[in-house]
Order: sequence, then C-alpha cells, then structure tokens
Amino acid sequence: MILVYTILAAFLVGLILGKFTIPILHALKAGQSIREIGPKWHNTKAGTPTMGGVIFIGASLLCLVTGWKELVQGNRDFLYVLLVSLAFGLIGFADDYVKVRKKRNLGLTAIQKLVLQLAVSGLYLYMLYQNGNLTQELYIPFFQITWTVNPLIYGIFAMFVMVGCVNAVNLTDGIDGLAAGVTIPVMIFFIVIATLWDQTTLALFPSALLGGLAAFLCYNFHPAKVFMGDTGSLFLGGAVCGMAFALDMPVVLILVGIIYLVETLSDILQVTYFKITHGKRIFRMAPIHHHFEMGGWSEVKIFTVFVGITCLFCVLAAIGVWGRY
Repeated sequence: MILVYTILAAFLVGLILGKFTIPILHALKAGQSIREIGPKWHNTKAGTPTMGGVIFIGASLLCLVTGWKELVQGNRDFLYVLLVSLAFGLIGFADDYVKVRKKRNLGLTAIQKLVLQLAVSGLYLYMLYQNGNLTQELYIPFFQITWTVNPLIYGIFAMFVMVGCVNAVNLTDGIDGLAAGVTIPVMIFFIVIATLWDQTTLALFPSALLGGLAAFLCYNFHPAKVFMGDTGSLFLGGAVCGMAFALDMPVVLILVGIIYLVETLSDILQVTYFKITHGKRIFRMAPIHHHFEMGGWSEVKIFTVFVGITCLFCVLAAIGVWGRY
C-alpha cells in the first residue's frame, strides 16, 4: 500500500504546488521563447511559463518521505535514481536559466551539456557498480538470454545510452503534455516490474514521479498553462534511464522508450538527409511530432496516439521481461 499512498500523495502535492508555482513563474517572467524554425502557430505559446518541471520534481521529493522506513531499513537503490535524476534536472535548470535570462531559445552550449551529462552518467554507473546493482551483462527481453560484455565497452555503451535517453526525452517535449504523457506509462512499467521482482523500495521513486506527473499534466495538457522546460525533461530522462540501469536491463529502453527513440531518429534522419541532399527533407518538420502537426493533426491527437503506442510497448516490454526472475 505504501506505493499507492506515495502516488496519491504526490498527485495532491503536485496539484497544490502547481497553484503556487505557475503565478511565481509568471512573476519572475520565466516565459518560454519559441524556436524561430518551429511551427508558426507555436508563436502563440510565447510567454507561457517554463521551468514548470519543478512541480513534479518537488512533489516527488516531498512525497518520498512517506517511504522513510523503507529508506532506512531497505536498500537505497531508489535514492541513487533520485540523485541522478536531480543531477540531470540541475543541468536542465542551468539551461533554462540561461534561456530565460537571455530571452532566447538557446541555453548552455552543446559541448557544455554533453560534458556535464557524461560526468553525471559515469558517476551514477560507478555508484551502481560499487553497490552491486550493475553487471556487465546485457539482458535481452523475450529471449531470456544475457550477453556478457567487456567492462570497458559496457561502461562506454552505458554512458552513451544514458546521455542519448536523456536527450531523447528532452526532444519529445515539443508539444503540450507529450513528454509527461509518454513518461507516465513508462513509470507504471517500472513500478510493476520492480514490485514483481521484490524491489518495492526501488519502486518508490517511479511511484512518486507518477503522481507528480499526473498532477503536472493537469496544467501541461493542451492548452498548456506551463511548460516543464529542460529542468523537467532532463529530470525525466534521468529517471527513465536511471530506473532501467538500476534494474539492470537497459535494453528494455528500446521498448518502453519507443516514442523517445522514434523522435530522436526522425531528427537525426532529417538533419542527415538535409545535409546530404543539400536542402531536401524526409519529414515536413522534425522531430516527428511536428511532422504530424504540419499534416493537420491536433496536439491532442498526437498526444493520444503517442501515449497509446507507449502503453502498448510497455505491455510488450513487461511480457518480454516477465520470466527473468
């Protein structure tokens, strides 16, 4: 029942935090600057408060105290996931701060973000390894097999996966509610699997985040009253990949993170094809949610379809890892 209480508490706290946070962000003039190359109709969103990720981050933090007994008596796995998520969230906060301060849609440089993200990823993986939670074995869902990988190669692979996942979630945050909506079933997946594998303590973090995200979605669903900003999206990216590695099954990210993956691949393909063909495009606009927008899909329809696809793939992922333990 502790997980249910944590979800409900985080939801209620998130609703309350949202009521206070959004006016404060307005007062601080923390408005979103819209990308010049984005859809023209997104210009109407200019000035909507950003950095709203503090709502579900704050709700998660406050409501994890409901599991203090598990924190003291059980393992501290969920604390590691919380810390890595916060670290990525701080990188996002720095990025948002620069954007708001300079009133433009560019924050930290790509190199600055990459270096910081690699450092955080490496430290997190080292902590998991030292705690005995991380192996050099890649578990393959459905086939119930594992591949033992050279430690150095695995470390490089793991850092690449973490940085890629974090930025993929960030890329998904392009229309109202999408990143939050897609991440909710992913958190449910991690709660279910961690519970089935008798890692209830580890399930505390996704439970708190689930409740916080549900509350945040009340303010972020179209038409959005607040955006999560990089503060929120990088925190979510850290939470997603952090949970996957804490459960020692990073390959499952291909399934549960299918939308993150497609969004990223669409952007990579668009840029690469554009450069090779000197101006031709595969999609009307990338990442792919903008392609559907340009094709006449409403933000609500994109949200519904993408979240539905994520739910389906999360169910498939659960089936795929069911027999591991």
